[in-house]
Amino acid sequence: MLNNRAGNIIIITSIAVLLVIRLTGLYTVPLWWYAIPLLLLLPFYVRGAINIQSGFFIKTLCTASATENVVALTFDDGPASEHTPLILDILDEHEVKAAFFCIGKNIEGNTHLLRRIHEEGHVIGNHTYSHHFWFDMYSSRQMEADMEKMDTVTINATGLQPRLFRPPYGVTNPNLARAIKRNNYLPVGWSIRSMDTVATDEDKLLHKIMTELHPGAVILLHDTCSITASILPRLISAIRAEGYRLERMDKMLNVPAYV
Repeated sequence: MLNNRAGNIIIITSIAVLLVIRLTGLYTVPLWWYAIPLLLLLPFYVRGAINIQSGFFIKTLCTASATENVVALTFDDGPASEHTPLILDILDEHEVKAAFFCIGKNIEGNTHLLRRIHEEGHVIGNHTYSHHFWFDMYSSRQMEADMEKMDTVTINATGLQPRLFRPPYGVTNPNLARAIKRNNYLPVGWSIRSMDTVATDEDKLLHKIMTELHPGAVILLHDTCSITASILPRLISAIRAEGYRLERMDKMLNVPAYV
């Protein structure tokens, strides 16, 4: 399977061959030919960056190799004072444990919610401190500093240092891959993207998730959306009605949640 390393090798090798041909005088190689390998592989790099399941820049856990009907609920971008408490109430009522990938800046002022997430048996993951729009343009060291700041906020609030990391927007690149490896995070994604942040119809949102349900699925939701809280009881009931068990993500993937 093509990945970043293989793509780089193809590009470097192709350019080296063209240089040899040019220097030996075997053929007059136009300068624009040197851009051909990069242009041909560019779509793969773009797709690899925006598709977290591709593992193009770094291998990411997006689903479990499950032989049984088990799925995991995950929530991004909180904690949010308006919706996170309601979502936690629903999860408690239905005896479901989930994963919350929190943004560090959203924890400040909501540390009681972060503590509640932990105390009620859910797992906390790192979703960066800033979740900045231009995070993907940061240097590797800037990314590290941002991720470590999120860790510090979480440690101060709960005493826990997250091991699981989910990239903002699900975008990866070489700089992020280096930052993840240096800090020994476990990068995780999803296999079902609910699109709840843009959904306006509850029935359509529920239908989208249920039609994509599969064993070992990691379902991406957001505890910042009112529509997510609204459909959550129905979603849990529908998943169970299909014969699936809801498990906490780190347990389903069999990975450590904290350092």
